[in-house]
Amino acid sequence: MDNLKILLVDDEDDFINTLAERLELRGLKSLTVHDGESAIRLLDTEQFDIMLLDVMMPGMSGLETLKHVKIDHPDLPVILLTGHGSTKDGMEGMRMGAFDYLVKPVNIKDLLKKIEAALK
Repeated sequence: MDNLKILLVDDEDDFINTLAERLELRGLKSLTVHDGESAIRLLDTEQFDIMLLDVMMPGMSGLETLKHVKIDHPDLPVILLTGHGSTKDGMEGMRMGAFDYLVKPVNIKDLLKKIEAALK
């Protein structure tokens, strides 16, 4: 999983910054944005190996963002991040083309396993 470029999309500053740091400690590069619109714009100019996408965000939701991503970047693996009560949204996202979903708070070992599986 060396040289991976991960796009992290989440509106919670503390969560996304901590996750980015934990990934970096494991040698994984990530770029963070705080909303779906920014993620879509960034995907038009940069290439990523995988996207970690929060489901519940103000403005464009994670599922709306996923719909746009899958139209323009159908091969980009997306792992959804859901809150405790939104596993239904995670399952809906998988029907829409997400690789899988994880419930927050995210266990870093589980996340790394999902990333590795998504990239195979």
